[in-house]
Amino acid sequence: MTVSPALRAAALESKAWPFEEARKILKRVEKSGQKSVLFETGYGPSGLPHIGTFGEVSRTTMVRRAFELMSDVPTRLLVFSDDMDGMRKIPDNVPDKSFLEPHLHKPLTSVPNPFGGDYESFGHHNNAMLRRFLDTFGFQYEFGSATDYYKSGKYDDMLIRALEKYDDIMGVMLPSLGEERQATYSPFLPISPISGRVLYVPMKAIDAKKGTITFNDEDGTETTVDVRGGRTKLQWKPDFGMRFAALGVDFEMFGKDHQSNAPIYDRNCEILGGIAPEHYVYELFLDDKGQKISKSKGNGLTIDEWLTYADPDSLSLYMYNRPREAKKLFFDVIPRAVDEYAQHLGGYLKQTEPKDQLMNPVWHIHGGNPPKPETGGVTFALLLNLVSVANTEDKSVLWAFLKRYMPEMDASTHPRLDKMVGYAIRYYLDFIKPNKVYRPCTEDEAQALTDLNAALAELPEGSTPEAIQQKVYDIGRREPYTVTQKDGTIGVGQTWFNMLYQVLLGEERGPRFGSFAALYGLGNTRGLIDKALKGELAKP
Repeated sequence: MTVSPALRAAALESKAWPFEEARKILKRVEKSGQKSVLFETGYGPSGLPHIGTFGEVSRTTMVRRAFELMSDVPTRLLVFSDDMDGMRKIPDNVPDKSFLEPHLHKPLTSVPNPFGGDYESFGHHNNAMLRRFLDTFGFQYEFGSATDYYKSGKYDDMLIRALEKYDDIMGVMLPSLGEERQATYSPFLPISPISGRVLYVPMKAIDAKKGTITFNDEDGTETTVDVRGGRTKLQWKPDFGMRFAALGVDFEMFGKDHQSNAPIYDRNCEILGGIAPEHYVYELFLDDKGQKISKSKGNGLTIDEWLTYADPDSLSLYMYNRPREAKKLFFDVIPRAVDEYAQHLGGYLKQTEPKDQLMNPVWHIHGGNPPKPETGGVTFALLLNLVSVANTEDKSVLWAFLKRYMPEMDASTHPRLDKMVGYAIRYYLDFIKPNKVYRPCTEDEAQALTDLNAALAELPEGSTPEAIQQKVYDIGRREPYTVTQKDGTIGVGQTWFNMLYQVLLGEERGPRFGSFAALYGLGNTRGLIDKALKGELAKP
């Protein structure tokens, strides 16, 4: 990319977390004099890819783009699949668990595909699902497969090196293990010539000159195999270190559950002659019950589920925000993420200083080239309420409201907003409508609504959201809705708006009421109030 001196200078000082991480890599490059930088992210295809998997690639890309703003040294991003790992348990979200039972402990690329189709194995299927999604987002990456790297001989020299340094690797690994595990541990896992399973067995002999290991196979037969050519693989902790050394990885991030093992990965890398990469540790995603999301359990959100209800940019924003804080990742977070993205995108156009632009998440989401906003201030929350009161699944009906609010807009000129309308319909039908409960208004609330109806009647159709909101404030400035502000003035409390949402919209929360009424139309809003006063909304 072409970088202005002012932008590069701002990057070297920016406090945005991708730039802070990129500066560590820049120091590494300046010290070593290396001519390229390799970013890597790992994927364990024991289950279908989930949003956490995407998050690693997204966040790593953000650091990569930040580095490219600081330096002209070429970069690569390798998305690596540990698909030669043995399938140690059967995921909960496969169609037929019994289908996979005979293949436990085989490498994932040797396990038949339970989903059908043309993919030759479970591992190949899951790899393809990951790549499909990454391609949808337009990530620039190379894909690596452990199976391919082991079988092709790409790791052969390093495996011989691991045999030569066998005792040193054991010296790192054994103190991290329990007494029982120490007695049988080996960094090398042979693939059984008999069953094809990944074997966790002690070594009877190793021969670095011949490149072989000797062990007892599953039937007790003493067996000697060459460690090269995909006949063996390394245990996961030595495997990480070996990969760092073999490929020259400069940066890899991972979840907090790997943090305690990072020194082990790095020490194994150094034993094999490599330089440990820079790391970034992020917090884990949680489901709605506060449990860690898992590919095998299938809890939390899948990639496709998010994209059913919101655009990819909102997901990227969710990944950018506060990566070192544990965050719940379930359907309720989607509307806020959509609207926060729109706020940041709108704000970017007003930011003229490079330092401010680099602190805006949309710079990182779009690699320094964010699109122009086009939603006209219509929020996802507003669309959800419009869908609710319009009681329609027809996008054209919703566009009729939108065009009355903003005549210059239509689906062809504002495709992003058109997609938001579709997302809002789906989200409303699946998550809001089933739980919508209108409550009847009390006698005092009925009087307040009657007064609000009369106040809105004083305004002409097409009034601005601000003019409508002022009327809402005027009527809400009564007991029991008032609050005393810090400056001593009397303001309108949240209980007034909560009542409007609960009685008129059947929800606990809602958008700025003036914006909603302007979009829905004053006449329609007054009609909604009439229905509430007659008890028609709260009917069972």
